[in-house]
This record gives sequence, C-alpha cells and structure tokens, in this order.
Amino acid sequence: MTPLSQPCVAPTVAPCSSSADAQHPNDVFGRLFRACEGLPAVRCAVVHPCDADSLGGAIAAAQRGLIVPVLVGPQAKIRAVAKEGGWDLSPWRIVDTEHSHAAADTAVALARAGEVQALMKGSLHTDELMGAVVASATGLRTARRVSHVFVMDVPLYPRMLLVTDAAVNIAPTVREKADIVQNAIELAHVLGVPEPKVAILAAVETVNPDMQATVDAAMLCKMADRGQITGGLIDGPLAFDNAINLEAARTKHIVSPVAGQADILVVPDIEAGNMLAKQLQYLAGADSAGIVLGTRVPIVLTSRADSVRMRLASTAVLKLLAHARSQAATAQVA
Repeated sequence: MTPLSQPCVAPTVAPCSSSADAQHPNDVFGRLFRACEGLPAVRCAVVHPCDADSLGGAIAAAQRGLIVPVLVGPQAKIRAVAKEGGWDLSPWRIVDTEHSHAAADTAVALARAGEVQALMKGSLHTDELMGAVVASATGLRTARRVSHVFVMDVPLYPRMLLVTDAAVNIAPTVREKADIVQNAIELAHVLGVPEPKVAILAAVETVNPDMQATVDAAMLCKMADRGQITGGLIDGPLAFDNAINLEAARTKHIVSPVAGQADILVVPDIEAGNMLAKQLQYLAGADSAGIVLGTRVPIVLTSRADSVRMRLASTAVLKLLAHARSQAATAQVA
C-alpha cells in the first residue's frame, strides 16, 4: 500500500482483504470495514488538513465511503496540498479559517450545530483540537468523562483488544476511571461484543493498599457489582500476563471469567497505556485504530505515524459509532 508520505501519489482504496489481513488472522479491521458496508457515509469535519498525510487520509476515507469530509482550515493551504498531491477537492465543502485554532473552534461549532456527525484531527496539535472540544461553554462535553480507546488487532491474540485510556486522561481518579470503563464497554457493544470482558490492570493481581492502581481496581469491580458500571464483566486488579493469557492465570490460581481472555484492558494512567499500546504495535505487530469517546460526536485523533490502513480503520470505528448513536437517538425519540 502506498504511504501517504509520498504526496505526489494519490491514495488508493484497498479492498477489505489485503496482504495486511494475512498477517492478522483475526481480521479485526476487515470486519470493521465490512460492518460499514451499506451504511451511509458520515459527514465529518476534518480539522486543519494542511499536510499530505491528513488530507490524503480524509480523501482515502471518502473514497472508501466512510465519510463525507468537510475540510476546515486555511483554504489556500488546503488547496496547495491538494494540488501537490494531484487531488480534486471539488466534491467536498471547504470551510475557510484563518489558522489552526480557528479551525478547531469552527469544527466544534459545526458539530454543535449538527452540521457534521464526527470530527477528524488534521495537521494541528492534539491539544489545540481537544482544547476546543472540552471548552465548558462552547465545546462538545457530555456528562461522561472524555476518554480515548485504541482498537487493536494483535496477531497473537485471538480477539479484538481495546486499550484505554492511553491518550487523553493523564492520571484519572477512580470516578473518572468508571467513565473510562463505561465508555469502552459501550464502544465494544457497537463493535459487536455484547458482553465485553474488562480487565483493570495493575502490576499485581492482589489488592495492596500501597498501590493505588490495585485499590482503584477493587473499587471499580464493586461499582460494577452495584450497577454503577454496566454492560460488561469486570475484574481486577489483574496483571497484564494473567489478563490476556489463560495459562498465566491458571498458574496463579486466578478464577475469573475475565482473566486470560480480556476484551478491554483498562490501564492505571496515560504512561502505562501509551507504552502498552505502542509496545503492542511496534513489538507485537499490532494494528491500531483510535477513537475519542464521551463527547457529543466521535473524534479521531490521527497520528503522522499511522498507516493508511490504520487511518481507515479509525474512520470505520467513527462511522459505526456515529450510526449507532444516531439510531439510539431515533429510538429514544420514538
């Protein structure tokens, strides 16, 4: 697949089955793409797509039928990037702004007004976009804590794996972790896991009052017992090995419906989460897609290191989530 770092070559839409699928026997991303088939494209504000990676990624997602991009940013810069890449922007709306900060504010305003159903980060800094998203008076906050989930296809793990939160919350409190867990469970439902198994990670699998992560895990499990977190099976604290490996769990005599077969890994803080996600990607050959939850609309935070396949998979998650929310809102009104 041609990398987007070569702007002179237009991105092509790869079929669901590719050489990448052969390396990933679970075909997590292929299943995401197939789940999107037949669903209308989602109108998505692409915020400040002023480099080849971000603009080309949006165009590839549009070609795939995942989104109808609304390009928000300095029009002259966007058109210059398109010209260099040989891309025709005539099918899509461009909303001209002065700079990246204005692009973030404008995109959030479009989402608040219902003109777009999702946001996608372009070439601006993540803090710029998220600053506009979380603004108390003009942003996209909900009653739920904003969090991020990586959707990972790990070749040696026999199921889709969600990792949270590795990108937004630095050192979440147990109250904030409850929202992080609930956000991930609801995303798992949308992605076809009706009762996800949630492992609350720590360095050990026993509760130690001197290790806050283990105390938080115990509290989260009791909150689930009391119906404060719903929709999944939750256990913790669990160390990483006995969360994802049945033999490791059996060796440590852990009896749990979650141990060894987790669908969701909840990390103690952003440092642990970021290292875990990147280790899975760079050492275990995992593909990853990412989505921001707890906001009025789903948000994709792309990275310059993301491959075209990963960008498309993130957009597929965005599309499925946007349609699920639309259906839920319709049902609620009915």
